[in-house]
Amino acid sequence: MSVEINVWILVCLLVGVALLSTGAIKLLDHLRKKDAESEARAIIEKAEREIENRTKEAELRLKELELEQRKAVEAELGEQRRGLHDRERELDKRADALENQTDQLRKQERMVETTQRKLAEKIQDTNRRSEELSKLLDMHRQTLHEMTGLSREEATQRLLQLLEQELTEQTGAVIAKHEKQIAEVVDGKARDLLLTTIQRYAAAHTAETTTSTVDIPNDEMKGRIIGREGRNIRAFEKATGIDVIIDDTPGVVIVSAFDPVRREIARLALSKLIADGRIHPGRIEEIVVETQAEMEAHIEREGQAAAQETRIHGLHERLISLLGRLKFRTSYSQNVLRHSIEVAFLSGEIADEMGFDANLARRCGLLHDIGKAADHEAEGGHPKIGAELLKRYGEGPEVVHAALGHHDDIRVEYPYTVICATADACSASRPGARRESLERYIKRMEELEGIACEFQGVDQAFAIQAGREVRVMVSSRDTSDDSAAKICRDIARAFEERLSYPGEIKVTVLRETRVTEMAR
Repeated sequence: MSVEINVWILVCLLVGVALLSTGAIKLLDHLRKKDAESEARAIIEKAEREIENRTKEAELRLKELELEQRKAVEAELGEQRRGLHDRERELDKRADALENQTDQLRKQERMVETTQRKLAEKIQDTNRRSEELSKLLDMHRQTLHEMTGLSREEATQRLLQLLEQELTEQTGAVIAKHEKQIAEVVDGKARDLLLTTIQRYAAAHTAETTTSTVDIPNDEMKGRIIGREGRNIRAFEKATGIDVIIDDTPGVVIVSAFDPVRREIARLALSKLIADGRIHPGRIEEIVVETQAEMEAHIEREGQAAAQETRIHGLHERLISLLGRLKFRTSYSQNVLRHSIEVAFLSGEIADEMGFDANLARRCGLLHDIGKAADHEAEGGHPKIGAELLKRYGEGPEVVHAALGHHDDIRVEYPYTVICATADACSASRPGARRESLERYIKRMEELEGIACEFQGVDQAFAIQAGREVRVMVSSRDTSDDSAAKICRDIARAFEERLSYPGEIKVTVLRETRVTEMAR
């Protein structure tokens, strides 16, 4: 029973517990529901507050963005306003400038119109005056024609003559002025050059003459030289290649030959024979051979001495021998070897002063007359012969051309040719260097005076100082001081074109006005 009660109690307890559990659960569910609703309301309220706050923040942010955009727009609008203001000012300035330019153009148009009007008036005035001048000229021309009796062509010719005379005088004045200026400069430079040359080189100015006579002690020696039936003289002439002239002249035997070297050999051999006294064909041949050998050695020594004196090295042996032969050649009584040495030194000094190669100039000067040593052996003048020899023996083109053209026969290609020709003229034309025959001297004087007298206005002409100066007397009526200067220049040019002469010729024109009156 108790068990059943316990069971019922247990069951009742279990039912109560179950009921209590169900009630608790429902209570808990109810409480939970209330809590959830309150929590939901709280969340909703919180969300609403947060939404409200977010809305307020968004509104504030929008207001800030609106303010910023408004500021940016206002700044941009301000910048645009300033740009528009600047553009407006610039346009105003351009408008002002255009207005000023318009005003200037209007002023210039008015000035141009005024100028054109004045120019038209001046043209009309000029045309009117031109017509008046034409009428006056016609009247004057008619009056002059009536007064002078000259036609238009004759008057034109008279005016042209007067104009030509005036131009001649003016030309002479200009020539005299420039010649004076040039002469001052040229004289100074020439004086310095000549002084330097004279100071550095002074050669003996003695004219040498080649001797072709042999002195004998007595007239008996003439018979011994001739020999029996003339065998000695024939043997001598055959061995030496010269002619022996024996005449009535006492104490002298003459040897004659075109070749100066052979003539000198003959002179020396004959002197030795006369001194030895033994004169016969065998002895003659022996002495001539010996003398020829001595002469060759002497010629070689003379050529080497000339080359050493002028400091020229490297010459061919044949050229040295030809130089030595010039020792026995003369030109107008001037020894050709001494002349060549003198030309060499003068050429070297001139080249040195002008900045050229002095050694090459001396070489040209020393060898310029080398053809005279062989001109009797070949055809042609000595310049051509010398140029061929120099080219054959290895000399340079400057030296060859100097020998070929030192007499101005060809076109000058090298400055050394001009230098050599100048030195050659200086050496040949100095006082005492050469002498001319009387006939040639008189002919040259007559040519100088005749050329000078050909010019209009010249009364007299006199050649003085051996033809180095010509003095011309001109008429004071037909010439003036200025035209006298032109006459002087024309005479000098005529001498240069028509005459060949060494050195230079000075032309002096004298014009004198004399007025004479008788006192009674």
